[in-house]
Amino acid sequence: MDERGVDEGSDDDLTPFRTPLPPDDRIWRHPSELAWPPTAAAARHRRRRAWPVALVSGLCGSVLTVGLLTVTGVLAREPGVRTVVQREAVAPAAMRGPSLSVVVGAAAESVVRIVVRGEEPGIGSGIVVRDDGHLVTNAHVVDGADRITVVLPSGRELRGRLVGLDRETDLAVLRVDAGEPLPVALLGSVDDVAVGDGAIAIGSPLGLAGPASVTSGIVSGLGREVESQDGTVLVDMIQTDAAIAPGSSGGALLDARGAVIGVTTAFAVGESGAEGLGFATPIDVARAVVDDLVEHGRVRMPWLGVKGDNGPGGARVTHVLAMSPAAAGGVEVGDVVVAVGRRDVTSMSSLRVALRRHRPGETVALAVVRDGERVVLDVALVERPD
Repeated sequence: MDERGVDEGSDDDLTPFRTPLPPDDRIWRHPSELAWPPTAAAARHRRRRAWPVALVSGLCGSVLTVGLLTVTGVLAREPGVRTVVQREAVAPAAMRGPSLSVVVGAAAESVVRIVVRGEEPGIGSGIVVRDDGHLVTNAHVVDGADRITVVLPSGRELRGRLVGLDRETDLAVLRVDAGEPLPVALLGSVDDVAVGDGAIAIGSPLGLAGPASVTSGIVSGLGREVESQDGTVLVDMIQTDAAIAPGSSGGALLDARGAVIGVTTAFAVGESGAEGLGFATPIDVARAVVDDLVEHGRVRMPWLGVKGDNGPGGARVTHVLAMSPAAAGGVEVGDVVVAVGRRDVTSMSSLRVALRRHRPGETVALAVVRDGERVVLDVALVERPD
């Protein structure tokens, strides 16, 4: 132990002492190094060193401030105008669409109630299809009527005149004179419909006063055959589980967009009561019937001129009538019709349905299977003879 004592240790254990930098070259200061008040020389020295730092700091702050104002849009605002920013959740395009209430509200303006007086009084519904007062309903609703009253959604009552009817499709056309254009239904197409799609039925069940009633469901089937109360077989029907009560016949069956895809025609009833099945005539067929009845006073059904039965994968031709469109187009006995235009044919019934989509005077591409090969024939349809 030397004279420095046991607590001091040797020179090798001590951290070498470094002379500190002059105060002006260091960021930090010890309080003992700060003389106050500063001398005049020190103050001048500090002022000379401070103005470049202040200038640079000011420029940086200005640039940052302008950038923030530009990004937030403050510089683009008018003086004295406060912009309020709101945020809302927007659904993807595939999820957006009119609500059920909007769809129903728009369509209901073109659905009317029909009251029939006569030997067999009755009630039903109708759809305005032309703004000049033409509307479509079921033939069984107005067949044999002595007086027809059409009640608009507003409650206004108008005298209805029968333009014509077609028992084969159970459709009829009425006309009213409202003195002003009437709201017209948006007409769609059954070609855009698939089983499982949503379906909305609008009508006047039981003749209830007031606005039309609404039920909803899905499209349960397509191309159904239904026997009506008078024994007529209705083909190519849309089946739905949307409730269709008595009085709703002749009303509208809508898709999810609010477009009319069918005219409600019948509902299935079993021994225990309603079976929950409703049927509608495709609007494509109804549109053709309306056009024919309004323009020609009768329904002009297209005619091919063949007889046959169900064959392998289509309608097998067993007889070709002389002087018929089929004979002129080259159809032969034994041919199996598999398509009319773009519509597939799987049976004689579906052949009739496919032909009904066309009008007399049209030329259709008839696809047949002959000797195992597919042949396409151009056939000019004519009006079915009496």
